Amino acid sequence: MTMPPALLYAAEHAKGFMPAQEGLALYEAARTYGSRGPICEIGTYCGKSAIYLGAAAREAGSVVVTVDHHRGSEEIQPGWAHHDPTLVDLRFGKMDSLPTFRATIAAAGLEDEVIAIVGHSDRVAKLWTTPLGMLFIDGGHSEEPVTRDYEGWAPHVMPGGALVFHDIYPDPADGGQAPYRVYLRALESGAFAEVGVTGSLRVLERVADGI
Repeated sequence: MTMPPALLYAAEHAKGFMPAQEGLALYEAARTYGSRGPICEIGTYCGKSAIYLGAAAREAGSVVVTVDHHRGSEEIQPGWAHHDPTLVDLRFGKMDSLPTFRATIAAAGLEDEVIAIVGHSDRVAKLWTTPLGMLFIDGGHSEEPVTRDYEGWAPHVMPGGALVFHDIYPDPADGGQAPYRVYLRALESGAFAEVGVTGSLRVLERVADGI
C-alpha cells in the first residue's frame, strides 16, 4: 500500500528537513511496526515527519506521540545554518515551532492520530511506561541530547519493535557524528539488529534485552 496522495503532498510541502525518499521509508517502517504498539517521535519540529508517521498510524490502527519542547535544537538557533526567523516568538525571544506544528497536523487531518507532548524528552521519558511499537529519534543532534534520547526511550521499545534513527552519517564530511555514534552503540548493545537503510535513515529491530 502506498501513502495516500493527499498526505504525501502535505508531508512533502511541510516545513522541515526530511527528504521524500527517507520520509517514505519512515512511513513504511511505521506502518509495519505501528501495528505492534504506539509510535513515539523524539524531535518533531514543525511536523513534517509526523505526517509520514501519522499516515502510517492511521493505516496500522495506532497512534503517534510526539515529544518536543518546541524551542528548537542547537542547529536551528539564530546564527546557525538551519535557523528560520519566522519561528521566533518575539514576545520571549525564543524559538517556538509548536504553532506551526499544530497547523501542519491540523491541515493534514491527522489530529486524531498525532498526540503532542510539549517538554524535554528526558523528563517525559521518566514518566513513560507504555511499550512502544516504534521509536523514532530525530531530536537534538549533538552528543548530549541524542544520548539522553536513546538512554531515556530505547528501553521502552518492545521486543520485535523498531528503533529508527535519522541523520546517520558514517562519513564526517556528510554530517555530524553524534547520532552515528549512538546508532553504533545501539547495534553494539546486541539488543537491536539493523533491518533497513534509506539515505541517512536507519531502522533497527529489537531482538534482545541488554540496552
